Amino acid sequence: MDRSGAPAQCAQAVPPPSLPAVSRLLRSALIAALLAAVALAFAWVRGGLGRAEDSRPGDIVDTQQGGAEPRHAGVRRAHARGLCVSGRFLASGEAAALSSARVFAPGQSPLIGRLSVGGGDPAGPEATAGVRSLALAIAQADGQQWRMAMNTPPVLPVATPQAFHAQLRAMAPDPATGRPDPQRLAGFFAAHPESAAFRAWQAQYRASDSWATTRYHAANAFVLVDAEGRRQPVRWLLEPEQAGAPLPEGPHAADALSREFLERLARGPVRWTLRLQLAEPGDAVDDPSRPWPPSRRQVDAGVVELAAAHPGGGACDGLSFDPLVLPRGIRPSADPILHARRAAYAESLRRRAAEVRAGAGR
Repeated sequence: MDRSGAPAQCAQAVPPPSLPAVSRLLRSALIAALLAAVALAFAWVRGGLGRAEDSRPGDIVDTQQGGAEPRHAGVRRAHARGLCVSGRFLASGEAAALSSARVFAPGQSPLIGRLSVGGGDPAGPEATAGVRSLALAIAQADGQQWRMAMNTPPVLPVATPQAFHAQLRAMAPDPATGRPDPQRLAGFFAAHPESAAFRAWQAQYRASDSWATTRYHAANAFVLVDAEGRRQPVRWLLEPEQAGAPLPEGPHAADALSREFLERLARGPVRWTLRLQLAEPGDAVDDPSRPWPPSRRQVDAGVVELAAAHPGGGACDGLSFDPLVLPRGIRPSADPILHARRAAYAESLRRRAAEVRAGAGR
């Protein structure tokens, strides 16, 4: 759930992909922490996380970081290991009839992004991680941003923040083995039959040999709004341009995916097609655990092209990939997990900024 950096109440231009000075990062973190508090308070007042204890952002972040004291201070609470990248979005114009967002008009928009793997350990192994992710911040010419956070699973196991927190607890490593307890996980899934679609996907998923050959999904739905106010619910995915091979048997270096991606970029840009899946009446727009039929119409909105990588964090360090940062013409659905993410991101950022000020992390 957490890709926290700077929260996103307002959309500023995407920063240049250069490595910022430490002092600039600290200053940005301080400002971001203040904004995070505002975002968190707003989400709490409007009930974005519900009132139950199990959905409070502080409790969720505690579980993500392994307790009241973080195992890895100064870094993101989830997706801690990753690679900052930059490039552009080349819009095809095919989605312009569905949304008034300028990002869909034919042309190009600069972006920065972050390839990452699930988990809170910044030194954890990349190749064998259970989840891969690609987060993007695309800048429109008018300064508005479109931020998105996509993962390998096309659906989520659960549909509410409370169930998501229960899932985090079930996945917590057993101190004796360092891995989740299989019986505890089995019990969680048995108690949540809505996870059937996720489990079916998980059973057939085989990781590829590269971040570049991985498909990434937005499991949460959004709503495109055209110039006349017509609304079209969608989910989107990134379809890799380059064919991949299954991940070979190990052993793998801890930074295997980063190394491979840097070598691949040295040969030229890496591209994905941004594909929009259009909902029809009766589709579960507000439930990320339920897939839509594969027969639904799809629109190729353009191409995401990554041309450079910035090891060490770069401009990604001070950026939150909050998926509720949206330009006019794209609106969130009523999916409760989608709305809960902002407050959890803000709480995580508040902690991380304080730790960076104290000298932890980077």
